Amino acid sequence: MSRESGSSRIPNDVVWNCWKGHAETNPDREAIIHWNAKLPPFRWTWGKLFERAYSYANKLKELGIAKGDVCAIMFRHHKEFYPLYLAVITLGALPSVLHYPNPKLHPDKFRQGLQGMARHSGLDWIITEQELKSILHPLLDDQENTIRGFLFPLTGGNNLPTDGTFHIIHPPTTPDSPCFLQHSSGTTGLQKAVVISNRAILQNVYHICESILLTNEDRVVSWLPLYHDMGLICALYLSLTCGVPIVQIDPFEWVTIPSLFMEAISREKGTLAFLPNFAYNFMADRIQEEDLKSIRLDSVRILISGGEQVRADSLDKFYRRFSRYGLKREALAALYGLAEATAAVTMTPPGVEARRVAVKREELARGFVVPAEVGDNARICVSSGFPISGCELRIVDENGEDLPEGRVGEVVIRSVSLFDGYRNDPEKTAEVLRDGWLFSGDYGFSIGGEYYIISRKKDIIIVAGRNLYPEDIENAVGQLEGVIPGRVIAFGIGDDELGTEKVCLVAETNVELEEEKRNIRMKIREAGVGIEVTISRIYLAPPRWLIKSSSGKHSRKVNCDRAVASLEWG
Repeated sequence: MSRESGSSRIPNDVVWNCWKGHAETNPDREAIIHWNAKLPPFRWTWGKLFERAYSYANKLKELGIAKGDVCAIMFRHHKEFYPLYLAVITLGALPSVLHYPNPKLHPDKFRQGLQGMARHSGLDWIITEQELKSILHPLLDDQENTIRGFLFPLTGGNNLPTDGTFHIIHPPTTPDSPCFLQHSSGTTGLQKAVVISNRAILQNVYHICESILLTNEDRVVSWLPLYHDMGLICALYLSLTCGVPIVQIDPFEWVTIPSLFMEAISREKGTLAFLPNFAYNFMADRIQEEDLKSIRLDSVRILISGGEQVRADSLDKFYRRFSRYGLKREALAALYGLAEATAAVTMTPPGVEARRVAVKREELARGFVVPAEVGDNARICVSSGFPISGCELRIVDENGEDLPEGRVGEVVIRSVSLFDGYRNDPEKTAEVLRDGWLFSGDYGFSIGGEYYIISRKKDIIIVAGRNLYPEDIENAVGQLEGVIPGRVIAFGIGDDELGTEKVCLVAETNVELEEEKRNIRMKIREAGVGIEVTISRIYLAPPRWLIKSSSGKHSRKVNCDRAVASLEWG
C-alpha cells in the first residue's frame, strides 16, 4: 500500500480475495513472523501460508465445517493458528478467536462462559487443542446451546496433504456478508458477539492505513492477544490486508519477558505497533538495563496507544526510559476505537506526538473544559487524534443533543465500518445504534477537531451532584509507595443516609503488617485530598486479587461486589 492510497483505492471486495491476491502476486514475501522465546522465529511466506491454509480447509471441510458456521478458535501461541484461521475463512465460515483458558480458571467457570456465548451467539464448532477435550465434553450435554462438536486439527497434523491438490473453492460471498465475530470482553463469560462484515473490515483497515501513511516498508510488531480487537484487527488484519509483514509475539511470554518486544523491534526493524496504556508503564518498570544490550529503536515510526484511557505520565515514563535507544518523541501516538466500529475511530497523525491539554479538574467534573493555570488542580488530558476517513463523531448530552467544543458528553459515532449489530441480540443492538449513530458509552470532549476520551459513562461516580472520574483517583493512588502499580480500582457505593454516593477504592499491596497498612490508607486518603476527592472506604487486597476481563481491563462492578462482600475496609 503506497502513501497515495485513500478511500478511492478501497476494494469493493471480500477479505479472502484480498489476502489471496497477496499470495498469488507475492508468494515469497514474508506475511507473518511467529516469535517464540525458546525457538528461532518461524517465517510464513504468503505462498506457504495459503498452501497450509488450503490443507487445513480440506481437513475442516471433511470434519463438517461449512459456509456460515460459527467457529470458536482457542489456541495458545502456535504457528499453526494463522493457516487454521485462514482455513475457516476459506470455507466461508465465521471465525471467532476466544481466550485460551488460564490454568488457574476453574473448568466450571470456563464452561459457563462458553455456554453463555453458545446460547447468545450460536457457536457451531470449537476448534482448539487436544488438552481441552475433557473440559469441553460436558458442553455437549447442554441442550440449550448450539455447539455441534469439537475439532482438534493439530492432532495428527503431520499427515496434511502437501502435493498442492486442493479442491477448495471459496463459496460466493458479498462485501456486506459477515466476515467474523468479535466477542466483547467480560469476566463472567463473553456474551456480546459483534458481527463485522467484509466491507466494514476492509473500510476500517484501509482508513487506518491511510491515517498512518502505511507503506510497503512498514513492519508491524505485536504481542497483543488475537482475541482482542486491537490485536486481531489493528495488528493482524491490517498487516494481512495491506500486505505488510507482522511479527507476532506470545502475549504470555511478553508478560514474563517484556524485553522481547524491544528485541523483536530491533532485530526485525519494526516500524509500527499498537499498545494499551498499561504496557508503557509495564515495560518502563520491568525491562532491565542488561536486557537492552544491542537494542535499537530507531526504526520505530509510530507507537499507537489505544484500548484504554491514554495517560500522559505513562507516555512520558516510557519515553524517558527508552529514548536513549533511539525512540523518537513524535512516535508516541494514540487512537480511540471500539469493536462496534470494527476497530479505530480516531488517530493521531504520524510524525506528531499526541497532543495534550491541561484543564481545571473541578470544571471538568462539571462538564466544562477550562484551561488550567499555574497553581490550579489540573488534569492532563491526552488527545486520541482526529476522526479517520469515513468516521464522524459528535459529543452529546444526556438527551442526545449536540454539545459544542469544550463541553463533556457522550461520544457518538457514525462510520462506514460500523458493526451490523450484536448477533442474536436486537435489544442490545437497539440500545446503542440509533438512526445510524453508535452511542459509545464513553465520555469525552473535542478541541480543534481532536477528541479526548476521559471516562466510561457507566463508571462515573456522582458525589453530591459532582461527577468524579475513577481514572483520576486510580492514577493518583497507583503512584503511591506500597501500592502495586496498575492494580487499583475506584467505584461509588450509594449511601441512603447521605442520599448520594461515597467513593470507595480497592488497592493491591504486598504489605502484610497492620501498621504499614494503616500508613498506606493514610497516604491514599491524602492522595484523594490532593485531587479534591474524599475517599470514604479503602479496601487493601493481596497481589493478584483484582479480577480482569479477557482484554486485560479491571471490571469495576465485579471487583466492587467482591470487595464489599469479602474484604475489610478502613
